[in-house]
Amino acid sequence: MSPASAASSSSSSNFEPAQRVRALGVSEILRITDHANALKRAGRPVIVLGAGEPDFDTPDNVREAAVRAIGRGDTRYTVLDGSPAMKAAVQLKFRRDNALDFGLDEISVSAGAKQVIFNALMASLDPGDEVILPAPYWTSYADIVRICGGVPVGVPCGDAQGFRLEAAQLEAAITPRTRWLFLNSPSNPSGAAYGADQLKPLCEVLLRHPRVWVLADDIYEHILYDGLAFATPAAVEPRLRERTLTINGVSKAYAMTGWRVGYGAGPRALIAAMAVVQSQTTSCPSSVSQAAAIEALTGPQGIVAERRDDFQRRRDFVVAALNRIDGLHCPRPEGAFYTFARCEGLLGRRTRRGALLASDADFCRYLLEDFEVAVVPGSVFGLAPYFRISYATSMAQLEEACARIAAACAALE
Repeated sequence: MSPASAASSSSSSNFEPAQRVRALGVSEILRITDHANALKRAGRPVIVLGAGEPDFDTPDNVREAAVRAIGRGDTRYTVLDGSPAMKAAVQLKFRRDNALDFGLDEISVSAGAKQVIFNALMASLDPGDEVILPAPYWTSYADIVRICGGVPVGVPCGDAQGFRLEAAQLEAAITPRTRWLFLNSPSNPSGAAYGADQLKPLCEVLLRHPRVWVLADDIYEHILYDGLAFATPAAVEPRLRERTLTINGVSKAYAMTGWRVGYGAGPRALIAAMAVVQSQTTSCPSSVSQAAAIEALTGPQGIVAERRDDFQRRRDFVVAALNRIDGLHCPRPEGAFYTFARCEGLLGRRTRRGALLASDADFCRYLLEDFEVAVVPGSVFGLAPYFRISYATSMAQLEEACARIAAACAALE
């Protein structure tokens, strides 16, 4: 071993991660996806239904706006938490789509909606503060809470209640340490959506607890099916506006995951505190990405509805296919591009190799290793035994994947 290699090895062996990240790991969704992609590179015909990423291209007009921005030299730092033009586009979006009126100093733009969430929690949580997460929840929520010193409090919301938090559950979960309630609608991973009638009882509870703030993650707002009307807490109950952070972005509706632009709107004191956090991390979002996002938010919107209708056709196919399989139960999601199916009826059975399926993680591992379909276990999202399928892929891939899942279930003993 060379001296340089020895020094590197010694340095690595002496490293100890900070306490705040010792219990955390890379997102389990990313880990499963990476493993499935590694199998594909090795020549196995794996179908990956794990990633929450539209399979469509970014719309042409949005890409062209980015090219124009580069051509005119808009490649420098912008204002810390979003250029004035970007904030004006966000302001317009909230007025047009949600009847919410925010000043420019009540808007924050970051490198993705995930960073908006991180900034908000880093700016507001003290050690031991609690954050209520209706389960199933996007797995990153809990880890971000922990990194920021908080305590995630999962509240199980199974398919019998439509995967939605009920008022009595919220009341029971609130303690003197509760700082935030997260509401994600439509939801990742369940696809469940809260209409105004479902939000109002929750808002009534929150009005009785003035210390509790609301983080409304609306990233899947425009992927809502069957003519359902979208609702968001700050619009449903204006008295909560001054303690609500409404988060959205361009990743899902406009197929712009790699552009990394998300935004949030809320009370200016919170937005200012979030800017302090951002100033010491990423500074500003990409100038070119902001130019593209402005076009996405202010340009023609017809393609959003076209793609939503395509997702709805895929949803209908996957739900029907899964519900034909003995041992599975797949509720019909109202939005997003995921199904969250219960696999309890398969637990306790064995594979042909003799392996016992004792958990949803076992079932998902079996699907990947024996039938080459990658899905994500519900336990990752705080609720078992379920599994999540992302149907943001071609119909041909979905047809083959569902056929393999049916074969896998039929092969159990």
